[in-house]
Amino acid sequence: MRLGIYLFALLLLVNTNLAFADKAETTTAEEIDLAAMELAFKAFADSLEATFKYETGVIELGNGRAELVPPDGFKYLNAKDARRVLVDIWGNPPFDDEEGVYALGMLMPDEFTVTADKTYAIEMTFLEDGYIKDDDAKDIDYDDLLNEMKSDAKAANEQRKAMGYPTVEMIGWASAPFYDEVHKKLHWAKELKFEGEEMNTLNYNIRMLGRKGFLQLNVIGGMDILPEVKENINPILNSVNFNEGHQYADFDPKLDKVAAYGIGGLIAGKVLAKTGLIAKAGILLAKFWKVIALAFIAFGASIRKLFTGK
Repeated sequence: MRLGIYLFALLLLVNTNLAFADKAETTTAEEIDLAAMELAFKAFADSLEATFKYETGVIELGNGRAELVPPDGFKYLNAKDARRVLVDIWGNPPFDDEEGVYALGMLMPDEFTVTADKTYAIEMTFLEDGYIKDDDAKDIDYDDLLNEMKSDAKAANEQRKAMGYPTVEMIGWASAPFYDEVHKKLHWAKELKFEGEEMNTLNYNIRMLGRKGFLQLNVIGGMDILPEVKENINPILNSVNFNEGHQYADFDPKLDKVAAYGIGGLIAGKVLAKTGLIAKAGILLAKFWKVIALAFIAFGASIRKLFTGK
């Protein structure tokens, strides 16, 4: 996919450079290159966005486990297209389907496009890890838990580096953990610093407990979208619910498995071994485009000179 992106962008860049080559003599090469890049990127972004099909209305998730009704101002992208965004376009480490882990797609604002400079998405997964007891929720020391999570992130960096991905540092809580004991919904936010990135990354986590596991909703984007996420957190929380037979209250101790961790383990990320490394979830395509443009700008100028003698 990435190779196709680069080749397509290169073709557009060359074609638009040639188109601008016949402009007025007073136009500088730099102005021609900039205008060409802008046109090429717009054409590329429009063609890429057209390959995605967004949905609204009542949406069944996980073969009837849950139901999503995107709130006003939001839309849904199915699991297959969500994977394209996360892995092929945003550059996250590839992840394979595992037993008990079910990708459900993504929820995103209506203005979302995969190439936008400022946007966010909410990746949704169901983990069939068993019924999670919540009797430890009131006793958690979140300062101690934060220190533990920072240490775990450092330890995971060795594996990230070995796989060729940048390291990540957990800065702290962007929003302190909150557990709604009545509705069995938990949410918190982490601020992450990825190696080589100027802006820190927001990792806003939502967990909804069910009979045989939990729904995992991860809000992914830059720290600058935190106010908007907080403003929409209640509609987002209310948009997804387990169906009858899969709800927390439907747990049967004679039939159902109990998870090996509680609320503290869920927040600390003790299930990361199953869900994979912390993903670098940012809007990377615009950055890819800058790299493409810089790498091929000289090539485009050479082609223009070859054909025009200028």
